[in-house]
Amino acid sequence: MRPSSGGLEQRYRPLTRANLHKTPEWQRLARPMREAIDVVSRVLPFRTNTYVLRELIDWDRVPDDPIFQLNFVQAGMLDPAEYDQIARLIAAEVSDAEIEHHADEIRRRLNPQPDGQLSHNVPVLNGSRLRGVQHKYRETVLLFPAQSQTCHAYCTFCFRWAQFVGSDDLKFEARDTADLVAYLRVHPEITDVLVTGGDPMIMSATALARCLEPLLQPEFAHLQIRIGTKSVANWPHRYVTDADADDVLRLFERISGHGGQLALMGHYNHPRELETDLAVEAVRRIRSTGAQIRMQSPLIRRINDDANTWARLWTQGTRLGCIPYYMFIERDTGPRRYFEVPLAQAWQIFRDAYKQVSGLARTVRGPLMSALPGKVLIDGVAEVAGEQVFVLELTQARDPEWVRRPFFARFDPTATWLDDLRPAFGEADFFFSAGMRDRGHRSSRLNVL
Repeated sequence: MRPSSGGLEQRYRPLTRANLHKTPEWQRLARPMREAIDVVSRVLPFRTNTYVLRELIDWDRVPDDPIFQLNFVQAGMLDPAEYDQIARLIAAEVSDAEIEHHADEIRRRLNPQPDGQLSHNVPVLNGSRLRGVQHKYRETVLLFPAQSQTCHAYCTFCFRWAQFVGSDDLKFEARDTADLVAYLRVHPEITDVLVTGGDPMIMSATALARCLEPLLQPEFAHLQIRIGTKSVANWPHRYVTDADADDVLRLFERISGHGGQLALMGHYNHPRELETDLAVEAVRRIRSTGAQIRMQSPLIRRINDDANTWARLWTQGTRLGCIPYYMFIERDTGPRRYFEVPLAQAWQIFRDAYKQVSGLARTVRGPLMSALPGKVLIDGVAEVAGEQVFVLELTQARDPEWVRRPFFARFDPTATWLDDLRPAFGEADFFFSAGMRDRGHRSSRLNVL
């Protein structure tokens, strides 16, 4: 199967508020939608590209098309009073600096770095905080290369939106790999390095090699490398027709031949992203290098909040050789209220999708919250001792002793995050609360602490 001719002819060109009006698609948008893009993109990041516009979005279904919702900011993503404030400033033709000042005030009310990312996940080496690295779980560190601080297109739900809005104090950014290498040498328990951003695959093949090759030294033969990327879905040209696509694949081959494992953590949010010829060819070429592709996504209202969509996504991915990995819960940040789904509904959607697919796709785990204590899995809803409860467990945790210990929360049909839940059976705290306090992990948003 070959890429479509339209895909082959494209060169990457970002589309933003500054140049979107030059596209034919802009003319198809009603005036209120144009205003919403102008207003909301002053506060939240907006960026897309011609592949998304012309290959993925069904313009006859706009604004309800899920890929349109995934890529185009909407009025409902801001509080009405905040939306009106920015709209009035634009109408008054005040300076960009004044609009940016008010926009930044709004951003800082949107919990830009949730669940201890700035306060709890930043490691220390020789008395200095490594701001381009996160280390939350014993085995895994995250690296945020400075050159990966953007994407081929921004997802409207993205929990890393604060990386893109120009506030340096909110960013994670590593200028090189030297600090990470030094940190790895004193932490032999680390087995996995997840390179993230933004999107590392926005980097040139040369820059990506400069970032990753220090991890291929013999002393790090035990490491597995992961790359978190949305490019497989929103710019598959990166692996097929970009000028250095072959160089990228040769780098993947070198990493795979290093003795460890290379896994692309592919952010696929909807089956449409796997249905173009170009997307299929990108998967084939990546897998030919020995790299794995693992599929993950949050459950997002208006985009993939039904079981059939998830079953199609997992089935299509499995047929192409991808591995379904995680269904996440939308994180407690940014325009969360626009996208969130109650936990009880999320569990039902996961269950209804899971029972439609074969065993090969049942590698997927979810629905799951990446919360302050760790990754909290909703195992189900049950009645225990006469009380309806959520059955929960941590699949990964700050303290490895907490992993796979079942615990229970009172059933709440409106709860959308861990801090909405209360322990069941009259308990005062969840089992990990005392351990979090002992470790100094405190959060005003997590009621169990």
